[in-house]
Amino acid sequence: MSDALHLPGLGPDDEPDRVISAPPEPSFVVEVTRSKKRRKTVGAHLVGGVLRIAIPSWMSKAEEAHWVREMSGRFERKLSADRFQLDQRATMLARRYDLDRPDSIRWNDDMRSRWGSCTPSQRTIRISTRLAAFPDWVVDYVIVHELAHLQVLGHNDEFWRLVYRYPKAERAIGYLIAKSGDGDEVD
Repeated sequence: MSDALHLPGLGPDDEPDRVISAPPEPSFVVEVTRSKKRRKTVGAHLVGGVLRIAIPSWMSKAEEAHWVREMSGRFERKLSADRFQLDQRATMLARRYDLDRPDSIRWNDDMRSRWGSCTPSQRTIRISTRLAAFPDWVVDYVIVHELAHLQVLGHNDEFWRLVYRYPKAERAIGYLIAKSGDGDEVD
């Protein structure tokens, strides 16, 4: 997987004009470059311990600060998500709790209102990268929840019997409720 979100690299005219540390206790240093060539988009890529963010030269300091926070958050989540091998984890959980295995399971950065999602017809599962910072047993619960959807489409009694094979299901549900904003759900 590439570290690049959008920007393949800095051009010769794009010299870094400042270095900003990403709060709190970043695992990388942020380097912001203003580019006259860049018109609308913001790009970022991680090289070693430096997150290089390129922004259009016309952006205000407030917009720059917004994009530093946004891109830093994305890369912190990605780094945190990398500690999981989702396919291996799903296989282990499916075996342990006698559930079907997905054909594909992956992290998804775009999930804003759900912790996980399953498409049973394609046998695919997507897990929100927002979960990566949570304890392993919570991530495992969401994976088990989605694995159960490979066998049962809705949230009926049969579905919950499958989910509750996972011994920390109730605890994980409480944790997710506490961490949820309005509308967050596992589906």
